[in-house]
Amino acid sequence: MNDAHIHLLVNHLPIILPIIAIIARIVAFFMDSDALKRFAMIILILSGICAFASMQSGERAEEMIESTVFFSETHIEAHEEAAETFAIFSYVIAVMAIVSLWADFKKKSFAVILTEITLGLCIVSFYFAQKTGTTGGEIRHEEIRKGFVAPESNHHE
Repeated sequence: MNDAHIHLLVNHLPIILPIIAIIARIVAFFMDSDALKRFAMIILILSGICAFASMQSGERAEEMIESTVFFSETHIEAHEEAAETFAIFSYVIAVMAIVSLWADFKKKSFAVILTEITLGLCIVSFYFAQKTGTTGGEIRHEEIRKGFVAPESNHHE
């Protein structure tokens, strides 16, 4: 397995895991479950770790494809810029989740509000997640690029 494989395996997790965390937090609210609230924060920490792994493997994957036919500096740069912004959000959210967990275990008065702020940042980060995912897909999938016109089909009805 090379770096491109690793990047393709890991890069979806920072996008998907915050969604799972938010769902877990909503369920925790209705079930009044402290364990599920903590689980949501742990998922966000894992998401930050996956964002780091994705950034590292993405840099090496870029080096691997620079000499290929489909390589486009424009698409790679757009993806890299979006990914850097999203990664920063993911790291901040992960750190906030760590502090939130600590505050929850220590029964600090600000634990609940910190958890809600952390989850609010997740919702904001979805914009950057979408940009990162779309620009990443555009590297290899020209059919999702803006302005794409499908070639005429050879199929006749």
